[in-house]
Amino acid sequence: MQFDQFAEMTNADQITSRVPAAAYALCLCIGLVGANSLALGPIAPRVAESFACGVPAVMTASAAFGIGTAASALLLAGLIDRFGPGRMLRHALLAFLVALVASAAAPVLPAFIGAQLLAGLAAGVALPAIYTLAALASPPGRESDTLGVVLFGWTLSMVAGVSLSAVIADLFGWRMVYGIVVIAGFAAVAGTTKLTAGGSPTGRAAPSPLSALRVPGIAPLLLACAAFMASFYGVYAYVGDHLHRTLGLPVSAAGLLALCYGLGFGATAFLDRWIDRLGPARLLPLFFAVVGGVYLLMSLVAGSYPALLAVMFGWGMANHAALNVLILRLAALDPARRGAIMGLNSGVTYLALFVGTSGFGPLYARAGFAALPALAVVLMSTAALTTALAPRTATAGGQPAE
Repeated sequence: MQFDQFAEMTNADQITSRVPAAAYALCLCIGLVGANSLALGPIAPRVAESFACGVPAVMTASAAFGIGTAASALLLAGLIDRFGPGRMLRHALLAFLVALVASAAAPVLPAFIGAQLLAGLAAGVALPAIYTLAALASPPGRESDTLGVVLFGWTLSMVAGVSLSAVIADLFGWRMVYGIVVIAGFAAVAGTTKLTAGGSPTGRAAPSPLSALRVPGIAPLLLACAAFMASFYGVYAYVGDHLHRTLGLPVSAAGLLALCYGLGFGATAFLDRWIDRLGPARLLPLFFAVVGGVYLLMSLVAGSYPALLAVMFGWGMANHAALNVLILRLAALDPARRGAIMGLNSGVTYLALFVGTSGFGPLYARAGFAALPALAVVLMSTAALTTALAPRTATAGGQPAE
């Protein structure tokens, strides 16, 4: 039975309703992808100096990562349902490591952009596979707790990865950042050995993630996801350059900012069990509104580094809560097509990364950093309104989405 190895890590924990051990291995995988996707913003000034170009040109690599992830999630993530999420995760992680090595060794900016494109293609399969395995591993009634552990990988990447990347770039150069992520990548691959058989492959022709667009209730959630993620990546991409260029701080100052965000992201874990009790559908519009409020504060205090540190902590808390609930709502829509739904979610997420980093750049160049979170307020208001008006009982197989 192809599910056996995965079951060994989950069955005992499900009997006692604990968060399964598999969730911690998946947390490491999220941390690896997060370290790559989030590290470039803080170290972009150093990368720009190395390639003798501007920060917006360097952030083209982040946009390439986003478009690669989106394309892969839309075109390849359907293979998760056909071959099993565990097997697909293993292959995706190995391809991701190759891309990290190529990023560290890139001699010119186009090569660096190409390496990040490859990283995106791998991440587009890895992320929906991770979320699918997390849903499979969750004991009944502990779905939010389990997903909270998996999402802690983003905290791990911010606290242990991104926050240190700026310091490492200052001391040893930006290439060392990717070299260290490669080492962490081997640890993540080793930690997923028992997950490689996780999930039951169907053996049937894989549906395209685009087929999930027909799932009742998914459209408003994807629209909200696009606004949520474009806001995050659009603001985050340029905060490091704002600190360095506008406030005159060293590149390492962005590391402390990322640390505060990561600590806030992790601090919200105590809310996870309350999410299951109150219902994701009720909470999602509220959490999106809170994220919008954080962006408003960020726009008002953009010129103060100490104030930005405090706002970053709140930003992390709000984003964790909103992301957790968003994924729970998507995963509950149609369990039979969960892999396709998660692939579509990843596609939208990283299309939003592309739009955010490339679209917010011209606004940053013309109007300065404070204009970016101000635009994000508008986007988050759209997300809150969209989810508030969305049906709360979108069904899949007769089961309510809540």
